[in-house]
Amino acid sequence: MNEQIALAPVRKTIRVEAPIDHAFDVFTAGLTRWWPYNFGVGKKPIEKVLMEPRLGGRWLEIADDGTETSVATIIVWEPPHRLVMLWQVNAQWKPDTTMRSEVDVRFIVEGPDATVVELLHHKFETMGAEAGASLRKDVDGGWPGLLDRFAKEAAEARRGG
Repeated sequence: MNEQIALAPVRKTIRVEAPIDHAFDVFTAGLTRWWPYNFGVGKKPIEKVLMEPRLGGRWLEIADDGTETSVATIIVWEPPHRLVMLWQVNAQWKPDTTMRSEVDVRFIVEGPDATVVELLHHKFETMGAEAGASLRKDVDGGWPGLLDRFAKEAAEARRGG
């Protein structure tokens, strides 16, 4: 059973109507403003979703009773250009610190008021073939809508809306 499997990465790109610094800040420190609370993996109801914007920081869900659930850990922190997180969620959408798929997010200047954001979610094979394929399918369908919410929040916050 030493067979190596390879699962294709999920790649998503979106253009954000905001300067790179602002886009990075909304994605990280502003997570609570755009991440839908019904997408949680921890205890419900969720009061807040946040990211500790630093190397070693966590993506956290905080339930209304104060229970904290760690979703991811930041392993690369290069503001405002890149962050990489260990996604510590299993195929059943439960928190699991043994899970090691990665979310690599890059921010690329496309003029003074626009940024291209490239998201790569990969290393699903670290979960095993079946679980990895299941999570890959879910995030492939989920990231586009989430990135749209992020882009709208970044543009609205930039305009003061």
